[in-house]
Amino acid sequence: MRKWKIALGTAVALGAISVASVHFLDMANLSLNAGTAAATPAPAAFVMPVPVASVVKKTIPIYLDYAARIEAIRSVTLQARVPGYLEEQTAEDGADVRQGDLLYKISPDDFQAALDQAKAAVQRDQASLDYARSNLGRGSELAKSGYLAKDGFDQRTSTLRQAEASLAVNQAAVRTAELNLSYAEIHAPFAGRVGRNQASVGTLVSVAGTVLNTLVQLDPIYVTFNPSETDLAEIEQARAAGPIEVEVLLPGETKASQKGELTFIDNTVDHSTGTITARATIGNAKFSLLPGQYVRVRLHIRQQPDALMVPQVALGSSQLGKYVYVVGKGNTVDQRIVTLGANSGDLVAVLTGVAEGDQVITGNLQKIGPGMPISPLPQEKPAS
Repeated sequence: MRKWKIALGTAVALGAISVASVHFLDMANLSLNAGTAAATPAPAAFVMPVPVASVVKKTIPIYLDYAARIEAIRSVTLQARVPGYLEEQTAEDGADVRQGDLLYKISPDDFQAALDQAKAAVQRDQASLDYARSNLGRGSELAKSGYLAKDGFDQRTSTLRQAEASLAVNQAAVRTAELNLSYAEIHAPFAGRVGRNQASVGTLVSVAGTVLNTLVQLDPIYVTFNPSETDLAEIEQARAAGPIEVEVLLPGETKASQKGELTFIDNTVDHSTGTITARATIGNAKFSLLPGQYVRVRLHIRQQPDALMVPQVALGSSQLGKYVYVVGKGNTVDQRIVTLGANSGDLVAVLTGVAEGDQVITGNLQKIGPGMPISPLPQEKPAS
């Protein structure tokens, strides 16, 4: 029993010594870790790098934009001026023709026969007139010598006048027959493009009753649009200073393909829409504009000098309106609410909110906010 108590005491003493050793080791490790932490500095806070562009002054053109439609200056329905059988279509459907080109031909036989008959009548009347003129000349000499009564002389004079009148009538018939024969050929009254044929060869056409085709002029061509009455004063002011250039943009285009000049403004404002009809004349040598087509037009009304320009990619939107982020003091983000003006390529004019030389942030806009520290990247080239 005594030996067992001695063994138990010895085990307790050894356990206490082990616990004390572990405690001292843990304290030593804590002291070592604390010293290491004090010697290693804390990592620096991350600063977002951002591309920037300088606000610059620039003279820019000011435009007014409108939806517009193309209209032909001249458009006619081709119809026959004489009746007859359609003999030939010389211009294919959709062909581009010049003024005077032959388009259709009506059988000319009847009109040639009428012309020949009229010419024969003229020859007959000319012979009668020559005889009447000679007869009157002889009667004049006889009347002077008393061998011809006055009544006989008057009859010869009347015969001469009747022959002259008959000749004039048949000469007019010749001109009519010549016109009818010429009408058997239908020529283009102006340069343009024909449409789809509406009368087959062999059709018996009537005077102004059978539609053969349509012809529209394509160069130049009208572009019609409707400015609002609020824009009218500005347009008239620009028009007083000189011709207004008009640019035409086809659907999907960002750069004008054709240019022309404002040539017409109506004299009445439509009270139901508050707009007025205006029209520009556009050169269309390549026939890329067709009547009925919808396009956009831009009226160059003036130049705006010293406009403050920023890249459009720098713009953001909020409930307060459009804004830009500017590099503020200490390289922090400064938010500016701006009022925008006209666009010029990739730049937009800013009327209020920035000053010349401000550094506008153009990238990483979703990763920054007002007051955040930033690191402006060097500009590759100034905005222009």
